[in-house]
Amino acid sequence: MSLQILILAVSAACCLGFGFVLQQNAAQKAPLSDFLSPRILLDLMKVPRWLGGIGLMVVGMALGAMALGQGEISLVEPLLATNLLFALGLSRRQTKQPLGRQGWTGLALLAGGVTAFIVAGQPHGGTAPSGPFRQWLIIGVMVGMALLLTAYAKRSRLSAGPALLATAAGLLYGVQDALTRVTGQRFAEGGMAEILTSWQPYAVVALGLTGLILVQSAFETASLRMSLPALTAAQPLAGILCGVGFLGDRLRADSGALAWEAAGLAGIVVGIILLGTHSAMPCGAVQPKRTAAAVATT
Repeated sequence: MSLQILILAVSAACCLGFGFVLQQNAAQKAPLSDFLSPRILLDLMKVPRWLGGIGLMVVGMALGAMALGQGEISLVEPLLATNLLFALGLSRRQTKQPLGRQGWTGLALLAGGVTAFIVAGQPHGGTAPSGPFRQWLIIGVMVGMALLLTAYAKRSRLSAGPALLATAAGLLYGVQDALTRVTGQRFAEGGMAEILTSWQPYAVVALGLTGLILVQSAFETASLRMSLPALTAAQPLAGILCGVGFLGDRLRADSGALAWEAAGLAGIVVGIILLGTHSAMPCGAVQPKRTAAAVATT
């Protein structure tokens, strides 16, 4: 792993983590009538704090795309998962809560899990991307799972809904990252003409907008403790699956390496849960009746 990829991916994680906190601060005051509707974006566009969070998210996605253009998605995705560390850091400034045993344990598991997965797996681009059948199969499974989670979340609303929506958004973002890498490769091969005549860039935009609506709907109906861990855990898992499944990424496959890779992924997920449910994360109690005018004054 080159130092440049490490810097790009961690910088992207920093921007994403800070951006998620600012977005949730604003989205929790959005009208509940905007739930799973594009109107939520129109209402939130009136809120400076949300716009700042989106700006950071855009910068983070751009840095992430640069990292994906230089390294395998199986390498970059675990590094992007560290965005939760930066989200927790900003939330601590807001809530004044110490890390305590849970925070330090979560931090160690997340950092150790990322390190173990990368060192044991040694992600590399060993083969050419697979054919369209496997690509469409994996994308179809990811998108189908996201649709099922969204449909169930629409019925459960304030109970399990936010976590399900965040998981669905994470799956879409993982696919988006994979297609972002493909788009970068096509640009390198044929320039802008190649991009404009390919379907992947348009899918990247569609997945990004859909994921954004899902994330903001999750943020408006629950605190970061219920939404951000699911989002942060689902995205790298989906991205790694796409990378290995159809982008040609390869991981070490001997028994020892596989054991450490599985332990690393487990450490990442458990660390994300511990950090995401930490008391430093704002509760963000939901107000049952909110109007668009109230959001605009935030």
